[in-house]
Formats: sequence, structure tokens, C-alpha cells
Amino acid sequence: MNKIIVAGSLHYDIMLAAHHRPEKGETVIGSGCSYKFGGKGGNQAVAAARAGGAVSFIGAVGADAQGEFLLAALRDASVNTDAVAILPDMPSGMSVAISDAEGDYGAVVVSNANLHIDVTTLPDSLWQGAGLLVLQNEVPASVNLQLAQQARQKGIAVCINAAPAREIEGALAACIDLLIVNAVEARDMCQIEVTDLASAERAAQKLAEDFAQVIVTAGEHGLAVCQSGEPVQSLPAIPVKLISTHGAGDCFVGVLSQALVSGSSLPEAAEKANQAAAEHVSRPAIA
Repeated sequence: MNKIIVAGSLHYDIMLAAHHRPEKGETVIGSGCSYKFGGKGGNQAVAAARAGGAVSFIGAVGADAQGEFLLAALRDASVNTDAVAILPDMPSGMSVAISDAEGDYGAVVVSNANLHIDVTTLPDSLWQGAGLLVLQNEVPASVNLQLAQQARQKGIAVCINAAPAREIEGALAACIDLLIVNAVEARDMCQIEVTDLASAERAAQKLAEDFAQVIVTAGEHGLAVCQSGEPVQSLPAIPVKLISTHGAGDCFVGVLSQALVSGSSLPEAAEKANQAAAEHVSRPAIA
């Protein structure tokens, strides 16, 4: 049971580089532009596959050039796309992201086809051999709930990277085995400001009252891991020269997922994912 199923968003990303991100009413002259594969779901699937995982993807794209680009990127990474629908009357999802001189970024996402994923007719063969379902919050909550309930019925573990932040309804929370959130998402879910490792530990402990396993990532500070009934653990961030944070969280989730289905414990998987994310942020986001 070592296959990973990732369900979520696919975005055709327009990546811009600039000295700083524009203020309201400001025009900024950029220094670079590229067109990339994206979407939290897609990025996590590719990261898991590149880490050695057998990955299938559930999602939707439009019948357009952007959709062809997204499907090709998944297939190039050896991600199975049999459950990716091609919608003839809907454009593919897209985003525009601006990366600044400090390596941080901001983005605008237009979901398009990602809001129309149909998970009611998935074949049973999709679930065969699966050990983990990975979800995020860039698709409708109803999609996540239906998939989580299907996975639970089949005895498949469910991980949700609750990003972007939104309320997790009780029915979905009851299906989740592993919750992964960053500092902002943790704050919104448990009202604890995460500003260092100590506060990340407190947030992880608080969230573990409702979820069996929790990881709170705290950016340059590191991360905290908490499993119900066990002491909280933390890992400091690995010192690197920051180039770009774009996609770092998705890299973390993908590598973590592959490590988990390969038999690593949660702390062991978190350590591997922490290393992968450190390597990721030290590489340019724009070629």
C-alpha cells in the first residue's frame, strides 16, 4: 500500500520577478518572467513523484493550451493522470505570482476548472494499492469531504495541507489522519501566534487535541510535530541562502508523503521533508 493519491488544484503559473511587490496604484518594472506548472495539488504530486513515489492525481483542467501544458508536466514527472478531467467549456486554473528581491512572493489565483472537479464516478482501480490521500484547500470543501470519506471507507490514510486557511468542517476533520499547516494557518485554526519554534510547538499541541497527527511549519524557524498522546517534537530550519520560498511548502508535503508511504515514522518523514524544502528554497523560482 505505497501509492499516493493527490487530489487538488492545477494552475498555469505566470511567474514574475521584481525588486519589490507593487503597492496599491504602483507600477513596478520587473526583471524576469517565466511560465510554470503550478497549483498546490499539482506541485505536491510532482514533488512526491520526484522523491520516488507512485502517484495518481485527481483534478480537472480546461480543453486549452494551458491544460495540455499542465497534463504534460504531470506525465513528465510520471504522475498518473487518468483521473484528471478535461472540461471543454471551462478554462484551466491559473495564477500570477510576483517574487521579490528578498525571495518572498505574493500571488493571485483564478481557480476556473479546479472548482468543477467531479469525484462521484472515480473507478475503484484508482484506490488500489493506495496508502495515502493528500488534500489541500484550493478546491471546493465538498470535493475534499467526498474524497476523504471514500478514502476512510477503504482504510486509506488522509492528509490535508490546510492551505489556504479556511474552516475544516467536522465531517471532514473526522476523516483526517494528518494535518499540515504553516504559521498563518495554525494561527487561524487555534489562535496561537506562531513566531518561533516554541510557539509552533504550542500550536501543534493545541491542534493535536482535534487531529491525530499535526505538523506546524514555521518558515525560517523550523517545524513542530505532534502526535496524540506523545510529546511534541521540533526541528530547526536548515541554514541555507534563501533564493525563493515559492513552492517550498508543496515540496515539503510531497516529500513527506513519499517518506510516509515508504515506512518512515512521522518525525523521520518530517526530517526528510525539511531537508528537501531547504534545498528547494535555495534554488531560483524563475529560470
